[in-house]
Amino acid sequence: MTNSSVFCPVYTSLEPFTYFFYLVFLVGIIGSCFATWAFVQNHTQHRCVSIYLINLLTADFLLTLALPVKIAVDLGVAPWKLKMFHCQVTACFIYINMYLSIIFLAFVSIDRCLQLTRSCKVYRIQEPGFGKMISAVVWVMVLLIMVPNMVIPIRDVKEKPNVGCMEFKNEFGRNWHLLTNFISVAIFLNFSVIILISNCLVIRQLRRNRDSDAYPNVKRALVNVLLVTTAYVVCFVPYHMVRIPYTLSQTEVISDCPTRVSLFKAKEATLLLAVSNLCFDPILYYHLSKAFRGKVTATFASHKESRAQREKPSCGTNA
Repeated sequence: MTNSSVFCPVYTSLEPFTYFFYLVFLVGIIGSCFATWAFVQNHTQHRCVSIYLINLLTADFLLTLALPVKIAVDLGVAPWKLKMFHCQVTACFIYINMYLSIIFLAFVSIDRCLQLTRSCKVYRIQEPGFGKMISAVVWVMVLLIMVPNMVIPIRDVKEKPNVGCMEFKNEFGRNWHLLTNFISVAIFLNFSVIILISNCLVIRQLRRNRDSDAYPNVKRALVNVLLVTTAYVVCFVPYHMVRIPYTLSQTEVISDCPTRVSLFKAKEATLLLAVSNLCFDPILYYHLSKAFRGKVTATFASHKESRAQREKPSCGTNA
């Protein structure tokens, strides 16, 4: 590494971020566990949108495995070998979750859009069998992009403070990391276009049905698509605005120290927004999956009923 890497204190002052990461982890793990229970309890055949949501939930569990390690490393309480493990393995889990989430949210938007605009016709992407097949293809594609970052051998770095993950990578590892980032940004841009087109088509359909009996259904579909879009924009757009310049600072293309420090803090702040999809996803499950919504409603209704029965006075109470 160059002298600018040695003397530039980039990877410091992470404690404020860790508390927010910890909060996201707590809320996310509770929501993900409840969502898993609700989907497991549903014994009916899953519709295509539910298949995409279940894959989204599976990706979320990868993130819940990674966040505790990241929190420990950022707080400075992790042993050196755990920091190396985080840089090589668990940090990749965060990005696997991110790009799986981006792709499956786009598929959900397509499904909602086609269900509304082409309600009389079922396309292949809306068939459960095709949904399972395309989901498997997506997992394989994302893993093929990300897993090499885990298996490429890392350099033996002497233990020291203020060290970044890029310092563990050899030249081939840094080049693959750079290539991975550009591929990931391309994935983000392409699926952002898909979500944008889906929104435009749903809004156009809403305007066409403004005075018809189908307006309430169209409006409900619009709310669902806008929920997906809101989660997508809040979580993923800020991070990708920062990612390319931050990657250039990692590879020393941008070597000015104050700029590198600012880009690192911007990356951490926007990464926090990106992992907050762990908290948003259970809300999406509720609004987008009828089976999930029915299970949640039935669970809370039965709980409320049993509580009312316990609080109901017996016949001899006022005697």
